[in-house]
Amino acid sequence: MATLKGRTFSGRRFKPEELVEIKEVVASFPALSRTELAKTICELLDWTRPSGALKGRECLEFLEEIDAEGIIHLPRKLETRPFGSKTRIQPVRDEEGIVLIGSVGQFGPVRLEKVDNRAGRDLWRGMVDRHHYLGYKVPFGASLRYFILVSQPEPMIVGCIQFSSPAWRMAVRDQWIGWDDARRSNHLQRLVNNSRFLILPDVRIRNLASAALAEASRILPGDWEAQYGVRPVLLETLVDGARFSGTCYRAANWTEVGETSGRGRMDRANIRSGEAPKKVFVMPLAKDFRQRLGV
Repeated sequence: MATLKGRTFSGRRFKPEELVEIKEVVASFPALSRTELAKTICELLDWTRPSGALKGRECLEFLEEIDAEGIIHLPRKLETRPFGSKTRIQPVRDEEGIVLIGSVGQFGPVRLEKVDNRAGRDLWRGMVDRHHYLGYKVPFGASLRYFILVSQPEPMIVGCIQFSSPAWRMAVRDQWIGWDDARRSNHLQRLVNNSRFLILPDVRIRNLASAALAEASRILPGDWEAQYGVRPVLLETLVDGARFSGTCYRAANWTEVGETSGRGRMDRANIRSGEAPKKVFVMPLAKDFRQRLGV
């Protein structure tokens, strides 16, 4: 295969190695739409406006240009909302102000409800944006979102959880798995990242968080496979140790494997700095997960 040459588009110079990364993303996530691929690549390459917003429109045009040249092979076009459409954030729901105190046994069973329509997405985004310390951001790559509900005394939303594509490289995770770069590149799609986890601030139900994580581990593999055609065998998450201890993950049988380097989850070139190190937790979803990950 001929070596890719750098090129310029919309004022940005793309290095040959960045074009290789774009090819890898497009090949690795065949189930994503063109719009989702554009957002993913913007985040990967830090292609943003001065406001911090992703340059999704420009990236999509660039992808379609190099697709026409045969450098990449994009999925077919789908009907999507146009760039620039405003996301409707729904007003505060009654559930967000209800105080619930007790143990999970009083309110269970805990269940997850997949977010699969516009009204649900708007509600989910609004809750996360209002109550999660990181707010709402466009997730990297593939993603699934759920509401966390209790059943007693009546069904009620008590939180939100999101799973999305994994970090490209994390030394402690990759060492724990036993990956080299080639195996990681070939099998990364079988990892999924728990990228948002929110229990509403007035909900103080003991063991609720670990029960929600346990339910997620049970239903996510099938849902993810149905949506993206790949069955995950390992979950990962990053916990800000300055804010949280990770107790709920331990209670749900996740394993802490170390800390990030502080470069950020998207740093493939090992050049960024300034991110606070995070605790890394993992949760196997199959007994033979290492074999399925090529180890």
